[in-house]
Amino acid sequence: MKILISSVPLMGHLNPLLSIGRTLVEQGHELVGLSATVLRDRIERMGATFAPFEGVADVDLRDFAAAFPDFTSIPPGLPMTRFYFERVFADPMPDQYKSLQRVLKNFSADVILTDNLFLGVLPMLLGPRASRPAIVYCGTTCLLCHRDDNAPCNMGLPPASKQDYEAIAAEVDQMFLEPFGRHLNGLLASMEVEPMSMNILDAVVKLPDVHLQLTVPEFEFPRSDLPASVQFVGAIPIVSGQAPIPSWAHELDGPRKIVLVTQGTLSNHDFGQLVMPTLAALADQPDLLVVVTAGGRSIEAIPGPIPSNARLASYLPFEWLLPKVDVFVTNGGYGSVNQALSFGIPLVTAGMTEDKADVNARVEWSGVGIDLKTNNPTPDALRDAIRRVPGEPRYRARASALGKQYRQIDTRGEIVKILERVRSHEAASL
Repeated sequence: MKILISSVPLMGHLNPLLSIGRTLVEQGHELVGLSATVLRDRIERMGATFAPFEGVADVDLRDFAAAFPDFTSIPPGLPMTRFYFERVFADPMPDQYKSLQRVLKNFSADVILTDNLFLGVLPMLLGPRASRPAIVYCGTTCLLCHRDDNAPCNMGLPPASKQDYEAIAAEVDQMFLEPFGRHLNGLLASMEVEPMSMNILDAVVKLPDVHLQLTVPEFEFPRSDLPASVQFVGAIPIVSGQAPIPSWAHELDGPRKIVLVTQGTLSNHDFGQLVMPTLAALADQPDLLVVVTAGGRSIEAIPGPIPSNARLASYLPFEWLLPKVDVFVTNGGYGSVNQALSFGIPLVTAGMTEDKADVNARVEWSGVGIDLKTNNPTPDALRDAIRRVPGEPRYRARASALGKQYRQIDTRGEIVKILERVRSHEAASL
C-alpha cells in the first residue's frame, strides 16, 4: 500500500502515528509523512519520506507555551477547549489541506492516516467520496462523539442521565460548539467547501471511513449508538529504543516500590503543578523510589531541592520502565495512560487541561486508580492517593484485569488488517 500519514505537530498526536508507521514500513508499505518541518527527523527515522506543511500549518509546537504565550493564562474549561480547537486545530486547516493536495499530486496514496484532530482532511471528507483515497483517523484522545447522556467532552463528567447534564450541554453548545462551528464554516467557505452539517466532535468520528480508537472498550464510556466507523485497537505499541537506559537503572530492581511521575510532553511548562508536589509528598518515604520523566524538557527545569529517593530524566524508555512500575502518577495524557494500563499499572491522576479531565474521569470510572480532579494537587492528597492505590487490592486487580484486555489485542496486526481492508474496499468501489 501507499500510505500518507499526517498529524498536527503535537507529540501526543504524532507519536501513535510514528509507531503505526514504523510497523507499516517494516511490512514493506510505502509511506510519506506530512507534518511540521521541525519533525522531519522523527518522521524520517520511522522510514517514511518526509513532506513539510506550508504556511501557518508549519509551526513548532514542541514548546507549546512559547508558540502560544497566551495559553498559560487561559483557565481550564470551555475557554481553553475553544482556544485549542480554533487556534491549534482549525486555523491551520487551509494550509494543511493545500499541503495534502501538493503531496497527493506526486504520491497516489491508497490511504490517508491521520490523528483525529487533523482537520486538513475535512474538505476531502465533505466532498465527493469517489474523488479521494480512503481516510482513517486515529483516536489519540478520548472518543469525542456524543454520549447517551449528552455529557460534553473535556469536562470530566462520568456517565449519568440526560437530565443531569442538560444545562451543562446547553452551555457548551452556546460557549463552544456553536461559535466554533461558525469559525470552522467560515474557514471552509473561504476554501469553497460546503459547511458542516454536524458538530465537530461527531464529525471527526463519523466522517472518516474508519476511526481507530487507541484503547479498549472497557476504558471508554458506553454508547448505545456507537458509530460503525469506530474500531477499538488497544494501546499503541511503544517504539523501543527512543531513549537510553539511565545509569541508575539497577536501582529499580531493589525492594522499593517504583512510583513513576510525568506531566507528559504538552502540559509540562510548569512542573509545580504535579512533579514538584509529588516529590515533596514522597520525600520522606524510604520504601519508595520516585522516577520522574520531564517529557523532553531538561531536568534542570525541575527546581530543587531534589529528594534523595528521586531519579530524574528528560526521557525514559517506557518499554524498559513500565514493567517495573507500581504506581503511575500523571496529569492524564491519553497515550501514556493507555500504555500504563496495558501493563496493568494502577494510576493516580491530577489534570484538568486539554482532554485530561475526561481521561482521568475514565480512570476513576473504570476503577483503575484515583482521580484527584485538580491541576494543582497538594502533597498531602498525593501522598494519601499514592499509598492507597497499591495498598487497596481493588485498584491493582482492576488495572490487571484491564491489562489483560489490552494484551488480547494484537494492535499492530489489527491496524494493518483494517488498513488493508479499507484499501480493498476503496479499490473495489472504483
